[in-house]
Amino acid sequence: MKNGIIPEKSRQKLHEVIYEADTPAGKFFDLALLVVIIISIVAVMLESVASIRLVYGKELAIAEWVITILFSIEYISRIIAVKKPLSYILSFYGIIDLLSTLPKYVDILIPGLSLSFLLSIRALRLLRVFRILKLVHFVGASNQLLIALKKSRAKIAVFLFAVIILCIILGTIMYMIEGPESGFTNIPVSIYWTIVTLTTVGFGDITPITPLGQFVSVIIMIMGYGIIAVPTGLVTAQFMQERNDVNNTQRCPNCNADHHKDNASYCYNCGYHLQKRRNDQ
Repeated sequence: MKNGIIPEKSRQKLHEVIYEADTPAGKFFDLALLVVIIISIVAVMLESVASIRLVYGKELAIAEWVITILFSIEYISRIIAVKKPLSYILSFYGIIDLLSTLPKYVDILIPGLSLSFLLSIRALRLLRVFRILKLVHFVGASNQLLIALKKSRAKIAVFLFAVIILCIILGTIMYMIEGPESGFTNIPVSIYWTIVTLTTVGFGDITPITPLGQFVSVIIMIMGYGIIAVPTGLVTAQFMQERNDVNNTQRCPNCNADHHKDNASYCYNCGYHLQKRRNDQ
């Protein structure tokens, strides 16, 4: 699917404004979009408060329509600005942008349904909270963090598997020590108690009574603090290994790929020439 809706020069200019945060126009666009997203999130929260909705329901509805139209224009512009629109439409950001725009149109396209269906449509309107994920556009370090998480996933998976085994063992031990008299009615319940204790949540609905059980629970709680630090250390170590010469704001006008190096002249994914229009002042 190729984009021939507007002239090439105009498309490149539009791409510069929307996808290049290193240019003055791109910075202004990102700042304006950031403000609209924050206003939208606040409006969704206020609309969920019955007393506010009762007084300012009409104003909130108007604001929602204005925001929805602005997001629709942004979504269409992002599609037009790339040579291969499907690369954006099927991307993570493309799906989030669509989900954040869709609910208001659903209310119009499917009116007059029964009460049960209206409840489902109302639930769909909550998809507007996906707009908060659009903020990821503006956090360049989030891309590096995501890469660090992906590269650490094998170590984290092994760690979580070890934690699960530990919870099963400790939960079984607590079941044998305390028994149904203390609320440990079965092994699954004991494992549940072990998990909430290990994660330092401690709902307090089950409490060990015997001295041995209390001693084991103290050991589990102390272990919990150490366990919390393990995945953090794994991700941090991987994050520190990532190169810091990656430009997280520039996207390829052809394939929409990002994570290019600062001095890159061509896209690493498709070989398309990257036009530098930066203003570092």
